[in-house]
Amino acid sequence: MSSWPIWVVGVGLLVGAGFAAVAVPRWRAGELHRRTAWSAARAAIGTAAVSRDACPVPVAEADQLLARAELIAAGRGGHAAARTAAGYARRADDLWRAAARG
Repeated sequence: MSSWPIWVVGVGLLVGAGFAAVAVPRWRAGELHRRTAWSAARAAIGTAAVSRDACPVPVAEADQLLARAELIAAGRGGHAAARTAAGYARRADDLWRAAARG
């Protein structure tokens, strides 16, 4: 009986294990990075909402920016979407803070 099928299966298992040893930690790191970005985006949206509520005058541009950030957050997405949503929320927050200062 020939032993080459055993060698083929063994090599396949080694290649699969090597791929998994590299791919799984990268996948986990990417997921952690994405979750962290969305956490920062949600925090920025929350901060902007507080600034909106504390601002004595309406700021139309800031309202639009916050609405865009909330819309992006509702759609979820990857790291780039989270970064964009956080940027819109931070800009809205800056506008409301400037309007509150007068």
